[in-house]
Formats: sequence, structure tokens, C-alpha cells
Amino acid sequence: MVLSRINKSKVNRLDLRPITILSVEDHDLVRKGLAAILSTEPDLRLVAEASTAAEAIQLYRRHRPGVTLMDLRLPDKSGIETTREIRAEFPEAKIIALTSYDGDQDIYRALEAGIRGYLLKEVVHTEVIRAIRIVHFGKRFIPTDVTQQLNGFFPEVALTPRETQVLSLVARGFGNKEIGDMLGTASGTVKAHVQSILSKLDAKDRTHAVTIALRRGIIHLHSPDLAAAIQNG
Repeated sequence: MVLSRINKSKVNRLDLRPITILSVEDHDLVRKGLAAILSTEPDLRLVAEASTAAEAIQLYRRHRPGVTLMDLRLPDKSGIETTREIRAEFPEAKIIALTSYDGDQDIYRALEAGIRGYLLKEVVHTEVIRAIRIVHFGKRFIPTDVTQQLNGFFPEVALTPRETQVLSLVARGFGNKEIGDMLGTASGTVKAHVQSILSKLDAKDRTHAVTIALRRGIIHLHSPDLAAAIQNG
């Protein structure tokens, strides 16, 4: 994970064309704030804004932006899944996560999906500008606070996709039988998944496991991907 310093004069010497940017964010005020920040930089040009995953994919195809700023929480699909879909069609896509999710598992999943930079929304606007330039020129941008979050949970202990589904439903207050009915499996199998989850997370009980999982970004209470996963079995 390399951080490099690329100043504006160097950018202008290397390429007089502005860096085109797609902003993917479902909150109108945040989108307007990003647009205002980008408008102050002559070497950056906001070409499109999306508020959903579907819009993001459509607009990426149309504009082929130099850099995409991607929120990880979208109303119809996660930003990570959206990134996977874009990169499956456009492997060269340069995408930066700009999110409030600071859990180590959020970061791991984002990097595995091919995201080139990871920024938390509370960063100052100069960091966003610097990240765009660095990622555009082929580097990764992973700030120190994000790296420290990863290091705090190394090595990674990953739940299986089914365990993640089970834990998400536990977090919503469902019991083993209800979860089994929803997932099309026996309550005894669900119980075995729960025991495995407790062991992997070193949790005392179900409530403790949910607390750990929410803090680390293993699960999210409002995830459009969970409903899709349950529907698809």
C-alpha cells in the first residue's frame, strides 16, 4: 500500500486533460458538498453523479470516468458489490471508497473487490483531492488510520457467507427456527452455524457476537445484499 505525493503542477505537466470523476452517493447534501470541492480544482472534472448502484453502473458505462468515488452504503446494492460489477466489465476502473464504514471487514472486502483507495467521510477535503490524483496515476491511497484498523485485527478471521447470513438474521432478532425457515435449513444446522460464529469471533453469546460483528463491519443492519442473498438461497 503505497502513499505518494503528487502535486498539482506535476499533474498538469503529465496530462493537461482533467481527471474525470463519477460520484456515487445516495445523500444529496454529501453529493453537493463533493461537487463544490471538486469544482475548485482545475485539473478535476465531475462528469456524473449517481444515487443508486444501478445508476452508477449505467453512468460508468456512459462516461468511463478516470476515478469513481463510491459510497459503500447504497439503497439498492452495496458499494462493494457495485464495484465488483463495474470491474468485471471494466477491469481498469479506478474506484475510491468514500464511506462512513470503518470496520476492518468493510476495508478487507473493499480491497478484495478492487477498490484502490479507502477514505472515511470525515476526512478533510484536501485528502479527497489528493486521493483522486494518486489513484488516477496508478497508486493506492490507504490512509494511516485505515491501515491501523486493519492491523488491529490481523490475521483476518472470516465467516463463511452462510455464517454471515445467519449472524445478520440473529442481529435482527430472529431465533434459530425462524432463521432455518428463512434459509431453507434445519434449526439444528443454524445452531451449529451460531456455535461456529461464537468460536471464530471469540464471543460469549449471540448478543456479544452481534456487537463485535457490527463494530468490525462483518454485518450491517440495513444491507440490501442480505435480502438478495436469502432470496437466492
